[in-house]
Amino acid sequence: MCDYRTMADELAWGEIGERVRQARLSVAMSQQDLAAAVGLDRTMLAKVEAGTRRLDGLELARLSRALRISMDYLIRPRPAVLSRRAVPLTEDSDTEAARSSERLEIALVEWLRNVQQLTALGMLNLQPLLRYVHPVASEADARLAAQWVRRQLGLGDGPIDSLMEVCERAGQWVLVTDLPGDGASLVEGDIAVAVVSTKGDPGRRRATAAHELGHLIIGDEYSSDLGVHASRADREAAIDAFAAELLLPEQVVAGASGDGPLSRDQLIGLAARYRTSWLLALRQAEQARTLDAATRRAWSQTRPTRVEFMEALGWAPQPDLEAVRVPPGYAHAVTQAWRTHRITSVRAVELMHGQITEADLPEDDESEIAP
Repeated sequence: MCDYRTMADELAWGEIGERVRQARLSVAMSQQDLAAAVGLDRTMLAKVEAGTRRLDGLELARLSRALRISMDYLIRPRPAVLSRRAVPLTEDSDTEAARSSERLEIALVEWLRNVQQLTALGMLNLQPLLRYVHPVASEADARLAAQWVRRQLGLGDGPIDSLMEVCERAGQWVLVTDLPGDGASLVEGDIAVAVVSTKGDPGRRRATAAHELGHLIIGDEYSSDLGVHASRADREAAIDAFAAELLLPEQVVAGASGDGPLSRDQLIGLAARYRTSWLLALRQAEQARTLDAATRRAWSQTRPTRVEFMEALGWAPQPDLEAVRVPPGYAHAVTQAWRTHRITSVRAVELMHGQITEADLPEDDESEIAP
């Protein structure tokens, strides 16, 4: 059995208190509300957050339940986050955007621990991390990186049917979550993970997943040429350029119009087939010089309707990053861990993040062991 007190002692109690505070702020709870939920006096909780009062195992369990996080999240060292969209959450930066960012980061770290557990059980085979070896110091370099990824994975210039599968092949394990926000990613050792929110339209979800993959492919923003020589805004713009080129290659847009200008219907067809947002398609059309800046601005004012998109597809369904919450290789690993009694049914459902229920599991004997 895990000795949480010993693990907590190895980590400074001040760090644990800070995590409690940030997790509390992320769910918009006051100290008084959280103290009442876990049966502590508010002044005691204040001391916990300040790192001057220790917690026993029962109190840690109560806090984790109230904050909807695991005990491991509170006491294990937190990995460095590769992509971060907002400033750290404090009382001074307590906004809805900051709270959403913090909850996504919590989900990201918890997701990393899930992948690590299955790896430690010998159930999950890690893919080598796909890394672009050339320096990336501009948006043009980032586009070349995206073209390289397509070649490495044999994607050609066609639409990407499952971005989650592409990420898995590149070594990045993606979790789709209902939390608000966009996405986040990190690399710890030889494991790369990302979370993508279901909030927003499908094109935005795919752009977010491609963006987080870009962080992996191009590398750590603090050590690459992109990180050293570019501002935060320039780095994010380059990663966005990578995502756009990966999802809808510039040469595809350039070849769609033939010798004449690109029509709106032609661009709608491209956006529909490649399942991108309208704004991303417009950006790529301008990049390919099949659309001038004035036309792009005009067309961006009136987005195509769902009927226009579906008409372009012949009304064929185009799901991605919605019903499927975890990568196929990860789902198989969870199933195998459950079948070999390495995890319980309850844990299997937890690891699948809402994609299945206990009723979906085949009937088995009762000789399960806890994780």
